Amino acid sequence: MLTSPPDGRLAIFPGSFDPLTNGHVDIILRSAHLFERIVVAVLVNAEKKPLFDADERMAIIREVFTEYPNVEVESFDGLLVDYARQRRASAIVRGLRAVSDFEYEFQMALMNRHLEPTLETVFMMPAEQYTYLSSRLIKEVYQLGGEVRGLVPPAVEQWMQRKQARKP
Repeated sequence: MLTSPPDGRLAIFPGSFDPLTNGHVDIILRSAHLFERIVVAVLVNAEKKPLFDADERMAIIREVFTEYPNVEVESFDGLLVDYARQRRASAIVRGLRAVSDFEYEFQMALMNRHLEPTLETVFMMPAEQYTYLSSRLIKEVYQLGGEVRGLVPPAVEQWMQRKQARKP
């Protein structure tokens, strides 16, 4: 249980964001209108081989949201509810692209509620044009030489180009 009351104006949007897509941006911007503050919480998972490390992902997100003072960026590892308790968040924001996302997200929301009953989960759908986007798909298309313009913010595309230029 939270040791102090949650901050009803703070929500956490957790994810890998490897890379940040326009679907993520859409949900973050809409969340920023619903909550006084939104923390984009970059999950650090040592078992995964990301395209961008956690510090790079946080730098990219900060660059994209530089003009939004109510969008904060941090990293976390471990249980999301522990991080949410530490931040005194009242809500977790999760994106649902398709019905296939719902079962997993529903199970996670129920487990989070079991672990921390005061923490709400808010499900948001991205704008229709972004419902098929995933970070995994963006990486795959880009690595195979496909066009990602319009699917990721321009800053993300630039970071991807620099990363690819550094490859031997």
